[in-house]
Amino acid sequence: MDNIQLDSYLRIQTSADKLSAFLTFSRITEDFVCASSDLEQFVRSKGVVHGLRIDVLDQICRNPLAYCREQTMIAQGEAPGVGKDGAIRFVYDMEDSKQHKPAEDQDGKVDLKEVTRLKNVTRGQLIAELVEPLSGSSGKMVTGEVIPPKFGKKARFKIGKNVVQNGETALYAAIDGLITITDKGKINVFPVYEVNGDVDYSVGNIDFVGTVVIRGNVLTGFRVRASGDIRVVGGVEGAELESDGSIEITSGIMASNKGHVKAGRNVRSSFIQDGHVFAGEDVIVSQSIMHSTVKAGKNVICSGAKGLIVGGIIQAGEQVVARTLGNAMSTATAIEVGVNPRLREELVELRATIKQSFESNEKTEKALVILDQMAAAGQLTPDRLELRAKLNATKRQTSVLIDESKARMLEIEKTLEDTNRSRINVSGTAYGGSKIVIGRYTKFVKDSAQRVSFRLMEGDIAMVPYHP
Repeated sequence: MDNIQLDSYLRIQTSADKLSAFLTFSRITEDFVCASSDLEQFVRSKGVVHGLRIDVLDQICRNPLAYCREQTMIAQGEAPGVGKDGAIRFVYDMEDSKQHKPAEDQDGKVDLKEVTRLKNVTRGQLIAELVEPLSGSSGKMVTGEVIPPKFGKKARFKIGKNVVQNGETALYAAIDGLITITDKGKINVFPVYEVNGDVDYSVGNIDFVGTVVIRGNVLTGFRVRASGDIRVVGGVEGAELESDGSIEITSGIMASNKGHVKAGRNVRSSFIQDGHVFAGEDVIVSQSIMHSTVKAGKNVICSGAKGLIVGGIIQAGEQVVARTLGNAMSTATAIEVGVNPRLREELVELRATIKQSFESNEKTEKALVILDQMAAAGQLTPDRLELRAKLNATKRQTSVLIDESKARMLEIEKTLEDTNRSRINVSGTAYGGSKIVIGRYTKFVKDSAQRVSFRLMEGDIAMVPYHP
């Protein structure tokens, strides 16, 4: 049966998108006979050339009566593939902070205190990049026409605070801080990280490049590290607080001789009990310092309504100010001024280094004596010759280290002599049992005294009336 004859029996239609083609019988007679090849040729003559369902055409030819009453799909094209949308790729996994799971090391050990992994960035650091959208695959109509692929949607940055866009594809931090995504997906860098509650197992240790504000307590065993300041609107137990700036603690430190508080600048607290506090500049306490180790590069000031310093050791580069020093029970209390505590520590380390170096050199010299004797007897093997050379080099290096350490010790000891500004002021009572050290000089307070100031005068520590 040729195309003209088939045209009187069949109608070929395509869908609006030309992704499907359909065959419909307009009439049927008993003498309708058609070969599959003839039907395929007829369909192609109607412009349907792609995605032909040859098996369906065969079935129509074999049993036309089964298909004469309904529309039959005889060809199907391919729709274009949907492309992949563009995305924002962060330098950190932003979903990681939402999971709040304890950190696990390579050995599978879990640290329950490491549950907060802050997304710290520094100024100028890359925060995120745009990933370009991808196109899908091309499609094809039943008429043979190619359908262009569909591209995914392009991602865009939602600019928040303290971030800058470089071109169209990269986002950078304008300040040091914390990457934070706020409402409607805005990307920000905030200089302050706040904890609305205690630093406990639900929060874990904190390490932040900005300022940390804790609206609660810092419990024993936890660590807070900040490149900026640390403000605790609560108390600090036996925890570790370290700040490159200042640390302020509203409710005081009760450490039970655990942990420490270290600040590059100042430490402020209402009280310190059984604590270890270090400040590059000043330690300022409003109530009391009890049985603690407190070291300040400049001043230790405890001059509030109570203003009590009792027990422990207090070291300051310049001055110590208190209302009450020691107590009626003559509790041992040491106050040292005139040398930056860090220099005192360095002096101790230098003495230890010199001692160890001398001991090392003695052992080296003994070994060299034996090797020299072997060399004189012609018994020195190549290995021992190499050993002698190494020992001689070690001896020279150790001698240089000793000389450098001695020179540094002299520098520090000169600062011990410069104590003109160093003093200890007591506006109330200085009790017996207190040890006063100014530079290299020491004085023990035997009897209580009122409103006194300790300072160096004519090569000795003098106790003079205190004048504000």
